[in-house]
Amino acid sequence: MDEQAPEPGGFLPPSLPSPAPSNASTSSTRSNLPHPRSHQLRAGSAKEDAARRYVEGRLLHVSRRYTKKFQPLEDSRVEDVKGYESMAQVAKDLEEIIDVVWLSGTPSLQIPYLLSIAGSVNTYLPAFPPSPKSTFGLLRKLDHAFSSLLKGEDSDTGELLPGFERGMRAGMSKTDMVRCKGLVEATRVLIVDVMNKEPDSVEDMDENDGETDLEEDSGMDIEERKVEMDVARVYEQTIVQLGARLEVNGGFGVVS
Repeated sequence: MDEQAPEPGGFLPPSLPSPAPSNASTSSTRSNLPHPRSHQLRAGSAKEDAARRYVEGRLLHVSRRYTKKFQPLEDSRVEDVKGYESMAQVAKDLEEIIDVVWLSGTPSLQIPYLLSIAGSVNTYLPAFPPSPKSTFGLLRKLDHAFSSLLKGEDSDTGELLPGFERGMRAGMSKTDMVRCKGLVEATRVLIVDVMNKEPDSVEDMDENDGETDLEEDSGMDIEERKVEMDVARVYEQTIVQLGARLEVNGGFGVVS
């Protein structure tokens, strides 16, 4: 990353290239997070500042698009920002931000921004019909990221994360872990209600590429079982790591 600040127009500057395609499996249980840079950004450097400004600008853009969803059409013409129409659109934008944050390889950026994104997901989810494919893909990325930061190594590959060369001091504080636990628990409750809502027919077409299963009843049963399994897996790796890191009394959930 070089020292250049983010360029206008929403594009990554040369110092923040688009995340490279992940080598991870495309299995529904993998997150496809990009491989982070080899060393964390130096605190206070122009590179870190550029990354921070870029991410904050993109998060603000997502927030503005979400707000536009609830404004009358005549008001939406005032600014060149179109409101979201589906959770799939939200998830696409948030996944791109998560990839950039992860690519930075800098825990001091990753932890606060990922916690902020996880909180935003809980705000956005109830506002849209269920979009299982995109929603679970987004949550898998967050689960992979949080569980890895809690271990100090990639939770899939075991590779040491940048910033953890000298141990776990770069990782989540107990305050961060308690906040993460609250967000995780809230999401796991929320996702059940969201996925029980009536799906949006247009969104179904988007997520299935317009294809119709000839054996509709059988296909629906399989899809429902898949959604149930995905619901059960929400933040499963993060829960395990939080349980290992937090001192608990009476099981997961009570911090001593």
